[in-house]
Amino acid sequence: MKLVFAGTPEVAVPALDALLASGRHEVAAVVTRPDAPAGRGRRMVASPVAERAEEAGIEVLKPVRPKDPDFLERLKEIAPDCCPVVAYGALLPRVALDIPAHGWVNLHFSLLPAWRGAAPVQHAIMAGDEITGASTFLIEEGLDSGPVYGTVTEEIRPTDTSGDLLTRLAFAGSGLLAATMDGIEDGTLKAVPQPAEGVSLAPKVNVEDARVDWSAPALRVDRVVRGCTPAPGAWTTFRGERLKIVQARPVPERTDLTPGLLSAGKNDVHAGTGSYAVELLWVQPQGKKPMRAADWARGVRIAAGETLGG
Repeated sequence: MKLVFAGTPEVAVPALDALLASGRHEVAAVVTRPDAPAGRGRRMVASPVAERAEEAGIEVLKPVRPKDPDFLERLKEIAPDCCPVVAYGALLPRVALDIPAHGWVNLHFSLLPAWRGAAPVQHAIMAGDEITGASTFLIEEGLDSGPVYGTVTEEIRPTDTSGDLLTRLAFAGSGLLAATMDGIEDGTLKAVPQPAEGVSLAPKVNVEDARVDWSAPALRVDRVVRGCTPAPGAWTTFRGERLKIVQARPVPERTDLTPGLLSAGKNDVHAGTGSYAVELLWVQPQGKKPMRAADWARGVRIAAGETLGG
């Protein structure tokens, strides 16, 4: 098939690579978000997908909005058979959805209908799920509600951050998306409507969602830290300033600390929660780079009775 691939961040690059390597389909063009300011200099930078497409010598389309007439006209000229999508980042209008004969097929990082929305991996970890996966489905105008072509499953490990899990799903899902294109082309794959039961939503995780509630049980604290790493980053406050919690681990054997209360030893730092303590392994003070929590504690000289979270 002739394909136009739509995607923007680094997590979409493995799927583009899989389609380029398949040898069965032609990736005629790539659709991605416009260049955006990045880094301290705020210089305009192309998306990871755009950079990969340019390396491969593929036409790159960067519409400000997918309903822009010039973009729609170019898409009609290319006349793709199908448009595979991974984390493109913009809502596709009906007029665009109708252009390819086989529609737009999205790779979504959950087992649909669970975790429809922008942050399925983060929500799966924060909810304590043990199994997740990736799904390919035909995009409709509803939120991730279209019929499903296929799935792959992935275990959520006890120490997984959302970054760890998303990386594994990006590679597992790339094979699923390529296989889905094959099945659509040869007619062996039919999309199956999602069940009405088991629907859950995964809206974007904002900064306030990532604030650690020290009165919550240790397992909840651990899930929030892992689910919000690397973005937006779990955080709390210490002496009135923001402190990111980069890595922590539950310590069930320590039950003597009240919520937020700090205890610093020579080589370890513990904080109380609503159940048992967590050990802080890596933190990031405001305006500084991540550091070992024990080094941070030595530097700030934690006093008896000091707490996190104010």
